[in-house]
Amino acid sequence: MKTIEQTALVVVTYKRLELLQLLLESIEENTRWPERVYIVDNDADEEVGALVSDLDEKLVGSTVSWIPMPTNTGGSGGFSKGVELAYANGAEWIWLMDDDVKLLPHALETLLPWMQEGKDHNHLALQCRRLNFDGSDFYWQYRFINKLGIPNPVAPSGFKEQETARPMNTACFEGGLFHRSVVERIGIPDYRFFIYWDDALYGYLASKITQPLLIRDVLMQRTRPIASLKLGRVRKLNSTSNMARYHIMRNRGHMARYMKLHNEYNPLLWSIGTMATFGKECIRLFITHDFKEGLPALRRGMKDARAIIHDPSWQPMPPLSAPSTSSIRN
Repeated sequence: MKTIEQTALVVVTYKRLELLQLLLESIEENTRWPERVYIVDNDADEEVGALVSDLDEKLVGSTVSWIPMPTNTGGSGGFSKGVELAYANGAEWIWLMDDDVKLLPHALETLLPWMQEGKDHNHLALQCRRLNFDGSDFYWQYRFINKLGIPNPVAPSGFKEQETARPMNTACFEGGLFHRSVVERIGIPDYRFFIYWDDALYGYLASKITQPLLIRDVLMQRTRPIASLKLGRVRKLNSTSNMARYHIMRNRGHMARYMKLHNEYNPLLWSIGTMATFGKECIRLFITHDFKEGLPALRRGMKDARAIIHDPSWQPMPPLSAPSTSSIRN
């Protein structure tokens, strides 16, 4: 049987039909299939619904569902909805990905022993490695400097010869895999982020109750070409949009509030991290030459982040079950 029971795949898409089709084809071509696939569509496009219906017929033994959203909730809102549905329908493992990646043929089958390893040794959040759209290695900053609120820019990219996995304290929704017990304890992803940092924050929260792992296996490839500035043999600085720039800065407000809950917020250090983030985004502006619109977007984001940090009504996403304080790992 090709279907892996109690495993759900959540994909969030928005106006990228051709890229989504590549992903759906790669799911069909996989050696194993998840029991449930949720395609959360922020555009509510009937053509997407047709693609999903076609895949549902092909994945015998699996259920593929189209989830049209009434409004565009961003990647954050889409993953929040998808995880909520997967959890409610009993998924033991929930695999998350954007619409601009495709799976390699052995992806889910390769994850199977890691799922067992995760349950046996408390590695209940897993991340696979990826390729860039051109087939080169994709470097992902898998270590987060919590008090600064920034990824560690010098975390080693290569794996040693005998190294099969390494610890991480963040996550990425391009292939992040989470056990339902993690979702129970930290809740569903925070929809308020709209885009950006939601996955980093979710991995941070997961690291408070389990030891997440970045596994050596390459299981997916990005399919969307992105302009970038090469920073070495592996590292690249990708271009981005003004909407993303705004949310990159604004969502530091939400991250700071979560850091406060775990006693890792220091105003001075956080300000240093904010300026480092601002500087990085200014460097990215050289790729697009969009200083006229880009700088105001960054400043608006910083202003709104400060409002979030000082908002007395702010609350974190609630857990789905009450945790036992004795079992929380410090």
